[in-house]
Amino acid sequence: PASMLALVGGVGLMPFGPGTFGALAGVPLGLGLQTMPLLPGLALIAVTFVLGVWACGVTAVRAGVHDHQAIVFDETWAMTAVIAMAPAGWRAVAVGFIAFRLFDILKPWPIRYIDRQVGAGLGIMLDDAVAAVFALAVLALSWRLGWL
Repeated sequence: PASMLALVGGVGLMPFGPGTFGALAGVPLGLGLQTMPLLPGLALIAVTFVLGVWACGVTAVRAGVHDHQAIVFDETWAMTAVIAMAPAGWRAVAVGFIAFRLFDILKPWPIRYIDRQVGAGLGIMLDDAVAAVFALAVLALSWRLGWL
């Protein structure tokens, strides 16, 4: 069950861009969470973060690699969180998706530091959580400037 979750049911086995496909899997989940009341939605995001720490950690140990590219639950979770907290509309989805993937790939400070220094499942999940916070900041600024 841990590996099935960490690989998002096999999405992580895509031969190219597994992280991008993992993030795409989070879009409909985030859109679903947008329809929930705020507190239950945030509780679900928190619980699935903890579940992801466990699943990604177990799978990384089994794979013998800290953050194997097939482990994409972290991208799915982060994209779900971004979309769930984003303004409504496809423009916000697109901006949130692009911003998250850029921060996840480029790993500006402190994302790269977390990726390299925090071990196990917590490190796998936490660097994407910070990338999600950065993407949400881009969305907030875009909304504030009237671009969304």
